[in-house]
Amino acid sequence: IVLRLRREGDMAVIQVEDNGPGMEERVRNKVFEPFYTTKPPGEGTGLGLSVSYFIVTSAHRGSIYVESEPGKGSCFTVRLPLGKSGVMLGAGA
Repeated sequence: IVLRLRREGDMAVIQVEDNGPGMEERVRNKVFEPFYTTKPPGEGTGLGLSVSYFIVTSAHRGSIYVESEPGKGSCFTVRLPLGKSGVMLGAGA
C-alpha cells in the first residue's frame, strides 16, 4: 500500500494505492453505491465505501474517486478543502 498526501491550491489530496487485483469497469462504476458488494451473501454489507463517499462529499465538501484496472491495482483519491490556516474543514465549518 502506498499513501500520498499533498496540497493542491486550497485542497488537501490524499491517495491510497494498492497492487491488488484491481477492478473491472462495471465494479468501479458501482463501488460507491450503498449496499454494493462483490463478496458472497453474508460476508459484506457494501456500506464501507458508500459511507466514506457520504462523509467526504457531504460532511467535508470534498470529492473521492477511484482509478483501477484489472491486474493493476487501485488508487483512491480523496480531495478535501483546506481552511485559510491550511487545516482541513469539517462539517459546519
